[in-house]
Amino acid sequence: MNPTVAAVTERIAARSARSRGAYLERIRTAVMQGPARGDLGCANFAHGFAACAPEEKALLRATPRANVAIVSSYNDMLSAHQPYVTYPQTLKRAVMTAGGVAQFAGGVPAMCDGITQGRAGMELSLFSRDVIAMSTAVALAHDMFDGALLLGICDKIVPGLLIGALSFGHLPALLVPAGPMPSGLPNREKSRIRQQHAQGLLSREDLLDAEASAYHAPGTCTFFGTANSNQLVVEAMGLQLPGSAFVNPGTPLRRALTEAAGRRVAAITALGDDYTPIGEIVDERAIVNGVVALLATGGSTNHTLHLVAIAAAAGIRLEWSDFDELSRAVPLLARIYPNGSADVNHFHAAGGTSYLISELLAHGLMHEDVKTVAGRGLRRYAEQPVLEDGQLSWAPVAREVVDASVLRSPAEPFSPDGGLRLLGGSLGSAVVKISAVAPEHRVVRAPARVFDDQAHLLAAFDAGELDGDLVAVVRFQGPRANGMPELHKLTPPLGILQDRGHAVALVTDGRMSGASGRIPAAIHCTPEARDGGPLARLRDGDLIELDCEAGTLDVIGVDLAAREPLDNAAPAGAWAGTGRDLFDRFRDLVGRADEGASVIGGAPAPAPAVSPFPPIGAHA
Repeated sequence: MNPTVAAVTERIAARSARSRGAYLERIRTAVMQGPARGDLGCANFAHGFAACAPEEKALLRATPRANVAIVSSYNDMLSAHQPYVTYPQTLKRAVMTAGGVAQFAGGVPAMCDGITQGRAGMELSLFSRDVIAMSTAVALAHDMFDGALLLGICDKIVPGLLIGALSFGHLPALLVPAGPMPSGLPNREKSRIRQQHAQGLLSREDLLDAEASAYHAPGTCTFFGTANSNQLVVEAMGLQLPGSAFVNPGTPLRRALTEAAGRRVAAITALGDDYTPIGEIVDERAIVNGVVALLATGGSTNHTLHLVAIAAAAGIRLEWSDFDELSRAVPLLARIYPNGSADVNHFHAAGGTSYLISELLAHGLMHEDVKTVAGRGLRRYAEQPVLEDGQLSWAPVAREVVDASVLRSPAEPFSPDGGLRLLGGSLGSAVVKISAVAPEHRVVRAPARVFDDQAHLLAAFDAGELDGDLVAVVRFQGPRANGMPELHKLTPPLGILQDRGHAVALVTDGRMSGASGRIPAAIHCTPEARDGGPLARLRDGDLIELDCEAGTLDVIGVDLAAREPLDNAAPAGAWAGTGRDLFDRFRDLVGRADEGASVIGGAPAPAPAVSPFPPIGAHA
């Protein structure tokens, strides 16, 4: 085992000992002799199976057969979730062949950041993760179930499903993916057209044609954003079947994997001999495996929020310093857009998750001795699914490199580290993903241009007001300010300024997610401006230094403690409309970004009376 991976795992386990122990005691107490529905009153139980087919009713009444909950994020507006329309019936038949019953227990909301980008609805996006967790808990709360099948793919949906399922950690739960859409317009061409449109060189119709060619069919978007990072991470954590992340929708192999998921969850309930509850799968080793897979592929920075929140739901304390230390030990093995020209279909064809996990295990960078839904430790995930004559099986993945421009071994990586950095200094703590940032752009020292929302920055760019070296500061975008929206629309204009030869960086308490690209972006800054954090004290012209290599983020020659923070508290009723007024209390309850930005277990973080802002340091 790599000594850094081992040390970080041990440190997480030590700091989590009390909370993890309490969690395990709670879920083990919840395990009953026989199905929990056996304790339901007759009226309760009859309500629970009233809509079942006669054969299902007979099984549930007479024998201790597994009853599996299906919780789905299906809707037919979002391409990633549209394939789920047929899954419940497919899964019900599969569970029945395994001797059990499956019931559709509940649906959860699923919104798309790609649609809400730059709109008011985006301000509900991060909060939707906790709504999904709560919705999952409601679906499982009927004491009817012995296991769960979780149907979700994108951004907040998978983390929300996992957090909800971990509140029922005594139940086995298995993620069932649907796969990415076939490759369309190459991502680099799409990016080029976006920049040309931002410069006024192409019409809206030209841009819409390009976007429609990129996002063109059912399935997940093919770039390596949060949706596809979700799939890779949960597979590395052993929470879905091996090799299932990136098989396209509508294919025979995809259907075979879906059916196998139904059969498998029935086999790992407490009623059988291979009981594997989700609360025992998600331990500190599984969390580290997920972080390692994320870093090795240059995945979404949103997981510096989501993995922290998922870990907390299992009683585990994961910190940003853990990401930073692991990133320095884990090499970058994949180039997937926006960190390269390939998409996830190319990654899958080059060996995908099976090759990645095989190589990481071979070089001691992942824990093999873990529980998984597939059994037999993580080595099982170094195998790839094969369909021959209608029969599904798994075969060891070839150790040879298939396409070295997309996926490599740790012996010949793209970079010796994973490209994620923790930044610290007089501007607080932040994270930056540098896997797509050229070395010459990783240190920026330039005057600040300060904006209180992304619309003002875009307007300044359109008016030709942004020229020369600059650090764009977009503040009051944290979870307590407005729900911490993603700021993807900033990438094209800032990229244009960098292409003109200027030193450019972004500093924000908002998010950039998997779209973080070639501009150094210090994101998730905490304490956030809304809580009186350092960004609230910045002014135009303040000299800022962002050093991705040293891990520092500072304002130079300014005593921030001597300044009063700007009070940007919105007037009563301003954060309303587009559903935002229904989430207003979430802003009061949400925790800090470095604690997962979660409403569940979150608490108000009042601005300190005195804010000296001492240097934090990357390894403090």
